[in-house]
Amino acid sequence: MSSSAKNILVGDIGATNARFTLLSNGNLNAISSFEVAKFGRFTDALAIFIKDHSRETRIHQALLAIAGPVRGERVALTNSCWVIDSRELRTVFDLQVRIVNDFEAVALSLPSLTSTDLAGIGNGRPEAGAPMAVLGPGTGLGVACLVDRSDRRVVIASEGGHATVAPTCEQEDRIVHHLRKRFGHVSAERVISGSGLENIYQAITELEGLEIPPRNAAEITKNALSGECQRSRQSLHAFCAFLGSFAGNVALTFGARGGVYIAGGISPRILDFLVRSEFRKRFEAKGRFQSYLEAIPSYVITHPAAALIGLKSLVEATAQATLG
Repeated sequence: MSSSAKNILVGDIGATNARFTLLSNGNLNAISSFEVAKFGRFTDALAIFIKDHSRETRIHQALLAIAGPVRGERVALTNSCWVIDSRELRTVFDLQVRIVNDFEAVALSLPSLTSTDLAGIGNGRPEAGAPMAVLGPGTGLGVACLVDRSDRRVVIASEGGHATVAPTCEQEDRIVHHLRKRFGHVSAERVISGSGLENIYQAITELEGLEIPPRNAAEITKNALSGECQRSRQSLHAFCAFLGSFAGNVALTFGARGGVYIAGGISPRILDFLVRSEFRKRFEAKGRFQSYLEAIPSYVITHPAAALIGLKSLVEATAQATLG
């Protein structure tokens, strides 16, 4: 991808929403958001964005962050039927496309985020030059790590959200055992995501022999925050505890003394609840390595477009490398 282009289409493509904007002369323009469920194919949504902007500028290059494992030029979203094929986009839209994992893009945003883009949970101070980990529950559960050295930035993209979840108390044992009967393998994403919250709620109600109407993640969250439903509140507490344990595991795995950052659409909406929950206690509860975790700060990313900020930094890094 040429870094000299004045207008580059950048997109953050998740399983719930697809967000597009133009990077024009180094600046991100207004963001257009599309509900994925309303479009049978990725190209249907992209065509609308390009049509709306083609009168103003010519677009020949695109950089897309995709919520799925990136291998080659064709990527299937993990939690959506959409498939993104850079060869198809080149043929249909005359676009030169580069594809990266969505959490690779979020990781690249971390050095650009300011205190107004973050909400801290717990103590700890970031160690300069140390790895920074980012994870995020949304429709799925993304995980990545950034090592920001003076000479260059290196991102380790992963599919860590699909690692086996580790229950840490009797209630979690029962929830995971219940989900194992449904899914066989119970990944972290099965309990730490929008559908994961629904899975927890369903497991708790069935284990307690209750007949409560099924609720989606938004309804569970609303009822938990308002106090209208004790089972919803119990489910959200379990969600936050699972998230804290998993975030601590990610911190240990990457040696993330530069901090652990929680992205995704859920955490900012439940921020006050998350702060009061067992999240941080579970984050630090790692036996002999508790003091190690106590020193690592954790944050919720409150910026609504962190992935696009990361894509902007990737374009800038490409430009610098070309000039260098």
